[in-house]
This record gives sequence, C-alpha cells and structure tokens, in this order.
Amino acid sequence: MMTRLWLVRHGPTHAKSMIGWTDLPADLSDAAQIARLHAHLPAGAVLQSSDLIRATATADALAQGRHRLQHDPALREIHFGAWEQRSFAEIDAEAPDHIRAFWETPGDVAAPDGESWNDLRARIGAAITALTQTHQGDIIVVAHFGAILAAVQHATGISTAEALSHKIDNLSVTRLDLGPSGWALHQINHLP
Repeated sequence: MMTRLWLVRHGPTHAKSMIGWTDLPADLSDAAQIARLHAHLPAGAVLQSSDLIRATATADALAQGRHRLQHDPALREIHFGAWEQRSFAEIDAEAPDHIRAFWETPGDVAAPDGESWNDLRARIGAAITALTQTHQGDIIVVAHFGAILAAVQHATGISTAEALSHKIDNLSVTRLDLGPSGWALHQINHLP
C-alpha cells in the first residue's frame, strides 16, 4: 500500500528571530487560506503535529473530521538553545565564527545548549519512520521549517545543503510518497 505523507508547515508566528522550541502561537486569521489548505488535504487522513502550540493550533484548524493522533514532541523544530529568540545580527556580534559555521556548514555544529542539523535529522527521521510503520495511507503532519526539510532529506538522501536550499512557506504542503521501492518526493512547498 502507498503511504502519502503530507507535511504542512504551521501558520506564521511573525517572529523575526530564531524560534525553535520557543512556544509562540500561530496567526491563523487567514480563513480563506486555511480553507484552501483543508480542501487540498485528503479528508480520510490521520493527522499528527508537533507539540508546540503553533503546530497544534494549525492542526486543530485542519482536523475537521480527520483522525487526530497525539502530538509528538519529536516533530519539533530544531532547538536553537541559547540562541532562541535572538536575531542573527545579535549572535553574529558575539560569536560570528560559531553562527556562520552553524548556517554555512550545517551538520554537527550546534547552538550552545541546542541541536545540530544532524541531531534534528536523526530525530525527525526516527519520528517519520515510526509514524509510517504504525500508519499507512494518507498521513498529514503539521510541523516546522527545519523538521520538514529534515524529513525531505531523510526520505530522499539529498545533501544538507540541498535540503536547506528549499523554501518552505507557512501553510505550505510538501508531499513524500512511500511505496514498495522506497520514498519519492512528490511536491515541495506547494501553496494551495
């Protein structure tokens, strides 16, 4: 049986700083965009989200009769640690080599008390594997920018640089299909 993973980025927070595990709400005031997204997603899908409020509220807005699974903290955004809620400019003024290495050579470099890209990719890969082993058919996951790109990298095997070259807009859909021959990227950053 084909499993189709519909990855939805949560509604916008309007934050202008690094927001990973900080629990900011989503702006879900664009009812027309939410309605288009709801109509685009399969009605019979199971629905799971990260446990952060911006993802849970977005998932709640899309639930409308879909079977809602328990929130999963493993689907959170990358943890920016001591850099949470700080701007690139602020951190660049204090630790320019560190923050540049974090963004320019992502992999094992982590923010102080935070996660590296490789940590995020391993966490998301394990969560996606567990989810697709438990559920088949259509699965909607409401998550975050980094989590969605980590899922794409996990499924397709592309490089970190290639994964991070993609744009993932708020309330966009990225679809990965899992069939007998493995994963395939069906669409990325689709805005219904």
